[in-house]
Amino acid sequence: MFMEFKVTPWEVEGIVDYQKLIEEFGTTPIDEKMLERIKKDFGELHLFLKRKIFFSHRDFDMILDRIEKNQKFALYTGRGPSGHTHLGHIMPWIFTKYLQDKTKANLYFQLTDDEKFLHEREMTIEETHRFAYENALDVIAVGFDPERTFIFSDIDYAKTLYNIAIKVAKKVTFSTVKAVFGFENSTNIGMIFYPSIQAAPCFLPSILENEKIPVLIPAAIDQDPYWRVTRDVAEKIGYYKPTAIHCTLLPSLQGASGKMSASDPDSAIFTVDTEEDVRRKVRNAFTGGRTSLKEQRELGGDPEVCSVFLYLYYLFEEDDTKIEERRKNCLNGDIICGECKAYLTEKIIRFLKEHQKRREKAKDVIEDFLLKD
Repeated sequence: MFMEFKVTPWEVEGIVDYQKLIEEFGTTPIDEKMLERIKKDFGELHLFLKRKIFFSHRDFDMILDRIEKNQKFALYTGRGPSGHTHLGHIMPWIFTKYLQDKTKANLYFQLTDDEKFLHEREMTIEETHRFAYENALDVIAVGFDPERTFIFSDIDYAKTLYNIAIKVAKKVTFSTVKAVFGFENSTNIGMIFYPSIQAAPCFLPSILENEKIPVLIPAAIDQDPYWRVTRDVAEKIGYYKPTAIHCTLLPSLQGASGKMSASDPDSAIFTVDTEEDVRRKVRNAFTGGRTSLKEQRELGGDPEVCSVFLYLYYLFEEDDTKIEERRKNCLNGDIICGECKAYLTEKIIRFLKEHQKRREKAKDVIEDFLLKD
């Protein structure tokens, strides 16, 4: 039974009931019919689709129509640079790369250094801008096509973005953003205007490519409120409504009740973590195990609340047979938490070693990816 939960673009509390969230946000579940269509169009289903990690959408069927007619669309996603990148951030980027690889679409990647300066009381604009650069290295390290990928920070690309955002802002009332985002009298006016800045890249491809092009936004479901507002005004200013495909949130290492946070180092695995960091964090991770080995053997564990199992399910065990065998062994008490932790630790270390090599190389080519005024 789910307790009360809260999901906003800045905060997640409790264990999220994603079916209830679909109803609350008014999105559409990805059903078997759509999965069959994606498989037909793309030749294969990504792991995230098979496991329903990407589970919801807004008008993704319209993008599939365009793919089938060989018509253009663009990808748009982003990152709020309040700290180093963690695996929860990378998860939708991995899926975005799959979409780019299959469709050859251009990707516009927004780094919202302005928003994080406005929202995080203790952060300076210099800090958020520096993290934007650091996060951009991680974006490049995922392996996007350099000929089709355009990365920009809001601060560096402010002139271009503002010329679009001002048109959005004119059509959005304070009562709308207050209702959608929960803004209060104490909210600074920068945050009140900011949703129009995050809306701007939805229309950027149409402006830069000089033709009306819809965007598809692969992102975590907590960002959806921005697109609800944007969709309400898009046609009023002469553009397509943005479309979206949503993923669930990778749980915190400290338990399933909430998402990982860049401000809480032990809640997540970061791309800059050392081998020792990984070993310590996984060793201390919340599991679904019992209080004693005897109880574990007799009663079994609970993989559905175990952050170690969920990390394997989401990212680090692609073999469906193996993950189901591990689930069964946990439930039956045939495997103990230490074994799963050791297995996950080595998987993460191997992943980070390769990612960090690509991240270092990205420093030499980052300028080739950046859009600036």
